[in-house]
Amino acid sequence: MTRAIVLDIEGTTSPTDAVRTDLYGYTSAHLPAWLAENTGGAADSVLAATRELAGEPDAGPDRIAEILRGWLESDVKAEPLKAAQGAICAQGFRAGALHGRFFDDVAPALATWHQAGFGLYVYSSGSERNQRDWFTFAEHGDLSGLITEHFDLVTAGPKREAASYDLIADRIGLPAAQILFLSDHPDELDAAVAAGWRAVGVHRPGEPQSPRPPHRWISSFAQLELER
Repeated sequence: MTRAIVLDIEGTTSPTDAVRTDLYGYTSAHLPAWLAENTGGAADSVLAATRELAGEPDAGPDRIAEILRGWLESDVKAEPLKAAQGAICAQGFRAGALHGRFFDDVAPALATWHQAGFGLYVYSSGSERNQRDWFTFAEHGDLSGLITEHFDLVTAGPKREAASYDLIADRIGLPAAQILFLSDHPDELDAAVAAGWRAVGVHRPGEPQSPRPPHRWISSFAQLELER
């Protein structure tokens, strides 16, 4: 029996290219200006945390922008980078420069599952702020009302560790066996199963992750049969 579905974003609900090109590209382009314009405010914690993580206590805003861009290009899951990206992209979404992009089968499936009474949740490496905006400012209409709660690396922990899934199950308030996780990444599926969750892999044509046993894999949400 499934009562809750937890969704990954990149490669699962949305093309990897949409996240990497749109969000990462926008963040990289606007990092220097955002850091310069928000010193004495929102950028201060990002500057301080980046200096500490990078071991460069005297780095100025230009050097910090360079460090953060390097982490972005290497897909480093660093908290100050995620904080900066969340703030920068929030401006982009509200200015109409960014929109959440989803595979065609996703919105109909989410609406059907929501109507059927399944709780829908998101667990992604992107910040909760970016996740909410991704669904709110979706390309073909607001999907945020279908999602109960969002989890990220700060609020739940690393996606390849079973303890993160234990924490999410506690937050959702359901037994692990009643939660289904959908992701394109085999290591994440392994961690969810280790925590007692059900898990199904999602392999979209053209996406970089490859299916791996012992998980079941689908190429569209329309292929998923659920019993409640």
